[in-house]
Amino acid sequence: MTGLIPAIHMSIPRCRLTMWSRGGVPPPPSQVKENRVDRSLALSWLLAFEEAALAEKDHLTTLDSAIGDGDHGVNLHRGLSRVRRWLESGEIPDSPGEVLRESGALIRAHVGGASGVLYGGAFSAMGTALPTAGADAAQFGDALTAGLDAIVRLGAAAPGDKTMVDAFTPALTAFRTVRAGNFGAAASAAASGAAAGAWSTIPMQARKGRASYLGHRSVGHMDPGAASTTLLFRSLARVAVPASARTSR
Repeated sequence: MTGLIPAIHMSIPRCRLTMWSRGGVPPPPSQVKENRVDRSLALSWLLAFEEAALAEKDHLTTLDSAIGDGDHGVNLHRGLSRVRRWLESGEIPDSPGEVLRESGALIRAHVGGASGVLYGGAFSAMGTALPTAGADAAQFGDALTAGLDAIVRLGAAAPGDKTMVDAFTPALTAFRTVRAGNFGAAASAAASGAAAGAWSTIPMQARKGRASYLGHRSVGHMDPGAASTTLLFRSLARVAVPASARTSR
């Protein structure tokens, strides 16, 4: 195991270790005022994801340079910035499902490579699965399941292949584990699950994508798709957990 340490430190700069720790997510709130995913929360989630992708663009690119094409951060943010421009135009649908579905189409059109297909497919599937009027925690869990199913289908990946599936799967499991329909607590748990899943990809040997061509040399690096999936769920937790609950702890 000690032989992995140099590669791990090369893949994840020291300045990022604290941010990417399993504890680097908003704490579960003691009370959430709103337990439904409505249009406003869908907009906030997408905007928060774009902000996170911008802040971590260089880091994602560094991760991808080690085992991929070196463009994940740039490509992902390009697509999400296009989503932001659309959301800020004011010409957006009323239902959260339509917001996510159309955002997925924009991501697919403007994010290059596999990431555009996978993230675009996931958002489109989640949007299609959401009820028109919004969703409670259980219904949103169903939408997340649809998103993961789309990623698995489009990428032909499974847990353990060293892909975004390794972060999305534990995030979904953690989300569904939270009882009493507390959406904020479920989102926070999902963010923790995604972060743990991303860390778990470091000792894996890639079996899918460009990284698989490296064979054993892919070991010791965090998968960039799993890293950006952590940002996806961190962003959800950020908008789902009331600011008072985050700052009071």
